[in-house]
Amino acid sequence: MSAPLIVSIPHSLGRDEAMRRLKTGLSRAAASVPVLSVDEERWEDNRMNFRVRALGQVAAGQVEVEDAYVRVEVTLPWLLQRFAEVAQAAIQKHGQLLLTKR
Repeated sequence: MSAPLIVSIPHSLGRDEAMRRLKTGLSRAAASVPVLSVDEERWEDNRMNFRVRALGQVAAGQVEVEDAYVRVEVTLPWLLQRFAEVAQAAIQKHGQLLLTKR
């Protein structure tokens, strides 16, 4: 099994507002990436467990929302490991856009 991809995204929204934004964020992000689809998205308190599919491969992970940061952990199948850096950059970029104060 491969090591998980971990991204920490700081924010100044507070936990409740960050969770509100993230609850619609995964589906919107998947809609903007043609090769990505959401198989599962399940919230338990401040943690979302998810499973997504890209290029026929399934990746699973979790998002933990805290008062000042969001921690995303994704385990990629071996076939998608070569895209780990691209995935990490995309998660960081989309996460920061979603969690920027407006």
